[in-house]
Amino acid sequence: MPMKLDVPLVSVIIPAYNAENFICKTIESVLAQTYTNIEVLVVDDGSLDKTPEIVKSFAQRDNRVILLQQSNQGVATARNLAIAKSKGEYIAPIDADDIWYPHKIEKQVQWLLNSDSSVGLVYAWSAFIDENDGIIGNYNSWYYLNINSIEGEVYRKLLYTNFIGNASVPLIRRECFEKVGGYDSELKKHHAQGCEDWDIYLRIAEYYKFRVVREFLIGYRQVTGSMSRSYISMAKSYQLMMLNSRQRHPEIPNYIFHWSASYFQYYLAWQSLKCDDYGNTLLSLYQAIKLDLILLLHPGLYKCIFHLIINPSFKKMANKNSIPRLQKPSNRREITDIKQIKLQKSKLKTWKIYDILRLQRLSSLEQN
Repeated sequence: MPMKLDVPLVSVIIPAYNAENFICKTIESVLAQTYTNIEVLVVDDGSLDKTPEIVKSFAQRDNRVILLQQSNQGVATARNLAIAKSKGEYIAPIDADDIWYPHKIEKQVQWLLNSDSSVGLVYAWSAFIDENDGIIGNYNSWYYLNINSIEGEVYRKLLYTNFIGNASVPLIRRECFEKVGGYDSELKKHHAQGCEDWDIYLRIAEYYKFRVVREFLIGYRQVTGSMSRSYISMAKSYQLMMLNSRQRHPEIPNYIFHWSASYFQYYLAWQSLKCDDYGNTLLSLYQAIKLDLILLLHPGLYKCIFHLIINPSFKKMANKNSIPRLQKPSNRREITDIKQIKLQKSKLKTWKIYDILRLQRLSSLEQN
């Protein structure tokens, strides 16, 4: 049934650079949304492949699809261009290799419609998908219901950990961008891309509350060569983002920044290990432990060290393991329907004391 015209227009923004492998799936998932009052602005960021031709073919069939083009200026500039050209009351970013499940926009819009203007962003849960859209990984109910369900005034908690997860997740009120500005396009000039989404979430969280739809509504693709593998650029991006936060909020204790940096270095250790960069793996692990000794209680730390010392053939196995907490090669599964995801209801085991301490820390960061 067509969506009534009095409901808010949602502007979907898609930055695309050499995205011919997945852009069809991405746009198809957007156009298949049960919420139909949308416009889809795809910004071709100077692609050298067939990306613009593919988008043009969609635009010819569906007038909701709009192709914008620019020279290669980076993902932040592409998103900002789309926002500037958009007309919607709500902005919904999605990367050109991810997908949405059919009720994503509908459920997030409903949350915003039922909230007052103090709520600026609604997020949801992401499932990890492979190149064929198969859902991979195990999803523990304790982790999602505690770490990935943070709401309200979230700035300090978001500083500690990016619980939103990726750039294809949120639905954001347009007024948020009018208040805080757009994505930080200066990061590319410093060869520091990768944290643009986390940065904009933090700036929005300074003024607005967040809400969550506790359902898996996003397919977050794990492919070799994606932005999440560009760990050197991400490290620079993270450093600049945190420097900006320190300058804006000198009242925030240093230990919160240390906690955040420790977990981010742990993440970088896994990313560099997957690329056989063992020097950076060791350096990241050292920095992570130095910044926060409770990382020594994290089972994943020892798993990373073990795979580091065995042999270089670990790469094949590591590539199956996007985030060690959620995906285990020995327990890998692949499903094709988001409805098949079942949160594991087993209680958190005592050897995962690190997660318990992490939750206690998050609780201590409640904002007055």
